[in-house]
Amino acid sequence: MPRAKKALHTKQRFHHGDLREALVAATRELLQEHGPDGFTLADACRRAGVTTAAPYKHFRGKQEVLQEIISRGFDELTAANAKAVAEGGPGTLAGITAMVISYLDFAVAQPAVFRLMFGHKSDLRKAQHVDESGNQCLKNVINEVAACSRKHSQKVDAERVAIRLWTFVHGASCLEIDSDYERVAPGLDVRELIADVAPRLLSVTPS
Repeated sequence: MPRAKKALHTKQRFHHGDLREALVAATRELLQEHGPDGFTLADACRRAGVTTAAPYKHFRGKQEVLQEIISRGFDELTAANAKAVAEGGPGTLAGITAMVISYLDFAVAQPAVFRLMFGHKSDLRKAQHVDESGNQCLKNVINEVAACSRKHSQKVDAERVAIRLWTFVHGASCLEIDSDYERVAPGLDVRELIADVAPRLLSVTPS
């Protein structure tokens, strides 16, 4: 889509007074298209159809807008995980399997946001609200592992198991969005792989 039309499209989605949301949306679009270093805050302003002075009513600079996107990304991932658990069954192996597959689905659907959430720009994650949203996302996984172990009357270190699950699915997600699986194992069903491996990492067995 040509830049002018894209900027108009972004601007039309927001009513007067929604400047903050317009800037976040425009920055997110540019992030997806060019990566975190491929655009400026002024570019985001043009995409949103606002003046270059407008962002400073809400953000001190591009870094704060990116931090907002990361925080929202963790919130969206947490919500997607919770929805998957609810559909698969809280406290069940099926629920946890659905949860880790939803992690992969999030990465595939929003690779630029996913990379920003966990990528090389670690200074972006130092903001309190970013750190809190990320920790809450992991805490929900730990709680679900603990619920599953209780359901199966087995004692496990829920945090350790959750980290094990996260390490596996995060690695699989990165390999998938970077097309590494396609290069070394064309046709591999990554969701099937995750569904097969995840229960084995839980340290619980069906009762």
